[in-house]
Amino acid sequence: MSSAVTTPATSSRYRGSLAGRVTLLTTLAVAGSIALIAVGLYFVVRIQLQANMDESLLSRATAAAESPLLIRNTRTGETVPTWVLNAGDIQVAEVSDHDYWSPTKESFPRPGAPEVKVATRDVSTVVRTIVTEDGTFRVVTVPISGSDTALMLAQSLEPQQEMYKRLGLVVLLFGAAGVVAAAFAGWVVATGGLRPVRRLTASVDRIATTEDLTPLPVEGDDEIARLATSFNRLLSAVSASQDRQRQLVADASHELRTPLTSLRTNVELLTQADASISGEQRADLLGDIRAQIEELTNLIGDLVELARDAPAEPTLETVDVSEVVDRAISRVRLRAPSVTFTEEMAPWWVLGDASSLERAVTNLLDNAAKWSPESGTVHVSLHDGVLNVDDEGPGIAEDDLPYVFDRFYRSTEARSMPGSGLGLAIVRQVAERTGGSVSAARSPHGGARMTMRLPGSTSPRPTETATTVLND
Repeated sequence: MSSAVTTPATSSRYRGSLAGRVTLLTTLAVAGSIALIAVGLYFVVRIQLQANMDESLLSRATAAAESPLLIRNTRTGETVPTWVLNAGDIQVAEVSDHDYWSPTKESFPRPGAPEVKVATRDVSTVVRTIVTEDGTFRVVTVPISGSDTALMLAQSLEPQQEMYKRLGLVVLLFGAAGVVAAAFAGWVVATGGLRPVRRLTASVDRIATTEDLTPLPVEGDDEIARLATSFNRLLSAVSASQDRQRQLVADASHELRTPLTSLRTNVELLTQADASISGEQRADLLGDIRAQIEELTNLIGDLVELARDAPAEPTLETVDVSEVVDRAISRVRLRAPSVTFTEEMAPWWVLGDASSLERAVTNLLDNAAKWSPESGTVHVSLHDGVLNVDDEGPGIAEDDLPYVFDRFYRSTEARSMPGSGLGLAIVRQVAERTGGSVSAARSPHGGARMTMRLPGSTSPRPTETATTVLND
């Protein structure tokens, strides 16, 4: 059976360089702005020119329609009104209710019903555009004073339409030039603005290649500077993690050396011993070997537990801490038969891993039994999620109190006793994973007091605090 390995497709939204995307977005934004401005300018100018033409035609037509008839054509005998002379660069016509007359009748746009209504005085003025085979005309029709006809002025729109074309071409050329300038400006801004990003990328690549965790230089107080600051915090965390790993390896090597050396010595004695060695001596050597193997096994287990960056997949369940303490006391009594354990328990339920909690409590009890004098008493109490373990030993020096839960830390008095200095570190790790804490202080019974606080409740319901911490 074969399984196909699929890789997530890269979204096309993020293809290309950031500088290219910034340039493209800048160009599109400026192009859109220029297009809106150009279209708005074109139509505003066109509407204004059209309004100016209509106003000019209307004023000229009104002035010409109010002038008297003064001139007569000597060849034909027809009377020529003065508005023919006043019209100038436009074409004119006189419109009646049934016909019209114009000096340029062949090319003049034929009047329609709107112009006839002006001649019959049904409407006062008509302004409109007429399209003919000879072109497009803007016409204005007003009534002629003193007669039952109307004056119609027509002006060709071809010059104005040519001006519209030139205006559109100019706007298009300037718009294109603006877009090109915007693209160049966007490229310049993107290139210059992203230069710190490229420097940061090169520094990150150098760190990935050389594994040199030296913090990056931070300049300014912008987004790039804040990104570099955040990356420096990441470098500090990675460097601290590496230091802890190196310290763990060094401490583990130191702690493993002693039991391994002693174990090797005892094994060599057994292998080199002749028949003169007594059975009692052989039994003592084998007992030492078994004790050293057990110590080495516990040390390796503690190292594996503490070396994890994250806890193993725990079995989360609602745990009665008082039952966990009872089981732990039963186990420790077997290892320390000369020590008496007293209990004051109240039910307390937490959400956690039962085996990890039992191991942590067992470590607290082992530590108290180890420091208790012969026939001493270890006092255990659990109330409202606070577990106190008190012994009657020499106690902990004030200088050692802040460090008793650190890995491999052993006070001067403890270095002559068995142990690796990892038991209390595991207690702190389990407590923090369950959302609690640990502390050490002087005991009212004369020795040391180890306190573990666990969030929970008096009924079998997990608390929100414990749930949140465990899920993290």
